[in-house]
Amino acid sequence: AKKKGLSFEEKRVRMMEIFFETKDVFQLKDIEKIAPKEKGITSMSVKEILQSLVDDGMVDTDRIGTSNYFWAFPSKALHARKRKLEELESQFAESSQKKEALQKSIEKSKIGREDTTERAALIEELATLRQKKEQLKAEIDKYRECDPDVVEEMRQTNKIAKEAANRWTDNIFSIKSWAKRKFGFEESRIDKSFGIPEDLDYID
Repeated sequence: AKKKGLSFEEKRVRMMEIFFETKDVFQLKDIEKIAPKEKGITSMSVKEILQSLVDDGMVDTDRIGTSNYFWAFPSKALHARKRKLEELESQFAESSQKKEALQKSIEKSKIGREDTTERAALIEELATLRQKKEQLKAEIDKYRECDPDVVEEMRQTNKIAKEAANRWTDNIFSIKSWAKRKFGFEESRIDKSFGIPEDLDYID
């Protein structure tokens, strides 16, 4: 039988596992190497999957010098799901009010009147929202087990990000110093040519 490929959502889940299991900071090229080997995600789809996670607020990203770095930790996913749950609960409450108003309107109508298309659509919408709400609750329960370690994970992740940022800042300063000695370039010219911020400095 032909092996079934991973769905888009399965790829998203597996990519999040890379961040959660390693608690490390990566560049895109790093993930393009790790994802196919360890998680079965094709390298061609890595960029699209990663961008979708960034867009949903599940993965953080920042540009340091000329490179983009990506990281995530369980508490980030937990908070994102909590916000999504609150959003769905708000939609659910709004839909419930619409349904209640519609039911009152129907009661005032003539006996025997058939259900309206709008009411049928609202009932379907409510069923969908209830299902999503239960799914998010289940996910939050799963991540809640990580709560005692969230503070430590955030501390370690921030430490790794800080070390990576300072390491690359040091590299940039070294290259700038070499370019000034080798070619006699002015520092402002180097910054402008390579898009280096004038206030670039180490993170305390």
